[in-house]
Amino acid sequence: MDELTDMQAFLLKMSEKEDPDEQDMVWMTAVRELSYDMEDSIDDFMQQEVDEKDTKPDGFINKIKHSLDKMKTHSRISNQIQDLEKRVIEVGERNARYKTREAFPKTINSTVDHRALAIFERASNLVGIDEPKAEIIKLLPRDGCASTQQEPRIVSIVGSGGMGKTTLANQVYEELKGKFDCRAFISVSRNPDMMIILRTILSEVRSIDYAHTEAASVQQIIPRIKHFLGKKRFFIVVDDIWDVKTWDVIKCALGETNSESIIITTTRNNDVAKACSSSLSDYIYNIRPLDDMHSMKLFHRRLFNSGEDCPPNLRKVSEEIIKKCDGLPLAIIATSGLLASIGSTEEDWNEVNKSIGCGLDRNESVLLNGRNDSVKGMFKILSLSYFDLPPHMKTCLLYLSIYPENSVIKRGDLIRRWIAEGFIHKEGKYTAHEVGQRCFNELVNRSLIQPEGLNKFHRVERFRVHDTILDFIIFKSTEVNFVTLVGLPNVTKGVQSKVRRLSVQDGNQGNSPILTGLVLSHVRSLSVFGDSVDIPSLDKFIHVRVLDFGHCNKLGNHHLEGIGRLFQLRYLNLSWTSISKLPEQIGKLQYLEMLDLRGTCVCELPASIVNLGKLVHLLIAIGVKLPGGIAKMQALEILKHVRVSMQPFGFMQELGQLKNMRKLALDFSEFECATQDTTGLVASSLDNLGTQNLRSLTISSGSNFLQGHFSPTRLISLREFYTLASTIPQVPQWLGSLVNLQKLRLELERVGQEDMCILRCLPVLLILDLVACEGSLTVGGEVGFRCLTVFGYTILSGEMKLKFEVGSMPKLENLTMLFRPDESETDGDFDFGIENLPCLSSVKCEVHGYDGSRVNYAKSALERATSTHPNHPTLSFEKSCISNS
Repeated sequence: MDELTDMQAFLLKMSEKEDPDEQDMVWMTAVRELSYDMEDSIDDFMQQEVDEKDTKPDGFINKIKHSLDKMKTHSRISNQIQDLEKRVIEVGERNARYKTREAFPKTINSTVDHRALAIFERASNLVGIDEPKAEIIKLLPRDGCASTQQEPRIVSIVGSGGMGKTTLANQVYEELKGKFDCRAFISVSRNPDMMIILRTILSEVRSIDYAHTEAASVQQIIPRIKHFLGKKRFFIVVDDIWDVKTWDVIKCALGETNSESIIITTTRNNDVAKACSSSLSDYIYNIRPLDDMHSMKLFHRRLFNSGEDCPPNLRKVSEEIIKKCDGLPLAIIATSGLLASIGSTEEDWNEVNKSIGCGLDRNESVLLNGRNDSVKGMFKILSLSYFDLPPHMKTCLLYLSIYPENSVIKRGDLIRRWIAEGFIHKEGKYTAHEVGQRCFNELVNRSLIQPEGLNKFHRVERFRVHDTILDFIIFKSTEVNFVTLVGLPNVTKGVQSKVRRLSVQDGNQGNSPILTGLVLSHVRSLSVFGDSVDIPSLDKFIHVRVLDFGHCNKLGNHHLEGIGRLFQLRYLNLSWTSISKLPEQIGKLQYLEMLDLRGTCVCELPASIVNLGKLVHLLIAIGVKLPGGIAKMQALEILKHVRVSMQPFGFMQELGQLKNMRKLALDFSEFECATQDTTGLVASSLDNLGTQNLRSLTISSGSNFLQGHFSPTRLISLREFYTLASTIPQVPQWLGSLVNLQKLRLELERVGQEDMCILRCLPVLLILDLVACEGSLTVGGEVGFRCLTVFGYTILSGEMKLKFEVGSMPKLENLTMLFRPDESETDGDFDFGIENLPCLSSVKCEVHGYDGSRVNYAKSALERATSTHPNHPTLSFEKSCISNS
């Protein structure tokens, strides 16, 4: 353990070197591999000790045999340790030649920088996008004007990585999609699974969940798409096509349909662009780099507040940095994100300017072979951003190389994986999850990951990794044997035969990847992606800590046989698989911290599940029955979603004894017959949790429960309270006692002034989302809502009758409205009074129903209001309408 501690210190220092020489790289690799093997040896010893405690032989002969086996095992482990000691001495003798420099401290932000989010959130106002967007729209058929041929108009956008092809295509898509009968935005990527691509197209044009499309062969899905599209007018974007063969398959499903339809493709390859534009009426649009003016504008947006100019002392160096970015939006965003994190002195910026390109010289010929000059410049900029990260954040960034290209990754899943891998730990008063959230926020702030929009609570829940950044981190991961990728034909596996983290991807047109030639007994994490991937036997992965089989259709119950032997397993994701039963031996996984069973066919958890004394996250589908005895699971912090009516007698009482419970989601379906005593027991259990650590509570299908005898009195610790499918007549009086509540979602029959009086008295409320069946609401200027920054208001039927008076919500920044316009009404001017919201920065309005004059009138009114507001808040107006025609 002492040797491991010193090794860790050495590797941390060496990770700060931007350009280690060949000798440094050799020694770093030797130390890293040796530390892995030492950890595995310690794990073997620990597992042997546990096995011996569990084994109690009967009879004299069996005891003798057991003692002999024990001696053999100890001898084997002793030999391993002696061999490792020799290797340590060999490395130690050379350690005198290691010269490292001290790591300089770096600050990690605790929250996402709003200017970083603005780069992605306010895409409609991205600099330099208006002109190319207008040019592409001119190439498309006008409303009601069919092209001269009986097939869709195709426009192909071509350009290198980081040029903004996807952003441009998305802006055209967002502006025009409401005018078509059906639409879809599909990301293809370098190694597509065509069955998944076609199922995604079918799900989007039909507006159904992907899971509701039937798995089938490519030959079966293509006719289904063609039959559904028929003569409909559609708008489809096919993003990031890498080869002609892929386009040929997709075109079979989309061709020879309505001539008023539109297809936009994006690609880096000119030959692919030409193949997409197969007729005279189709077009190729070569995207251009940003000019100097727009480059400077994008650069300044990230670094300076609105209307603030670049300080005179930074103008010259900023011009030099921007010149090196060569007009590539991604390079400008990444560089400005780096500068925002290190300070704003001229010395800091000059250091960055001099450093661009220094970190890749040694391996430049390998990494940049065959790439054009603009992409080479991009990689040099990314190298600088990478080496500026603290050591643990380098590790967290490299971990993203596990995911396939164009993956939409969930923030919570990633943080849980970081924790299970041991990259993130508890720090002082901060939980490991909170530390992981800070690390995630910093990657967003540095523009190394791209948020996939914000949820209604203005939090980043999903994100992507730009394919150019992914190329870079895959190279770095392979170089240090951090991740081994199998199934991607263009990615080298690295020189190390011992695999530490394995990502198996279906990237070879449906053929299952082959794992021959790899030593799998030292794998720490196994991630399997794709429907066609064969599931490897778990017997090979004796040191695995993370198993992620999410969305693997081939996974069956038999694949989990022997899972109890995976002594070090901490993370097990079986979500959206065909698993229907967990083996009883799962209770042996004493280190398991996360179990995800959402979307599976599991109906009941085995009794042994309560033996998982370190389980922190238990995520199950509604309808799963838990065993008795959950009070033993004292480490449990997150439990969702539990249908109360299906649980055994005494479940709620035991639930109230879980002192570390932090986030809880309960479903009250079929709870109508519950007695007053039962409701009181639930309330008492929640009260007990509220006096401990309960921070978030979600109630689903709980209308009867909330209107009954539920009156909690001690939910003091609660920070978040959400109701789903749980409409109640009015805001309950007890809600006013939740003095620490920061986020609230409520569903009401009608919102009245009495309700607002209760809500406005919540002293630290930051986010409020109200859903009402009908009614008008005037938010008065009385004292209250002093901290509220996000307000969402949904009217399920009828007009949006919402009005803000002077002083009503003084700190409100983000306003979201959803309503269904009533075309029968002729009066009303949609005066929302947003001029009385002094801090307003964004307005989002969604309208459902018929696409008539009232929809256009509402849009015009909001455009006038936002344009005259002193802050000029951004406006997002979305229609989900049925055309009157």
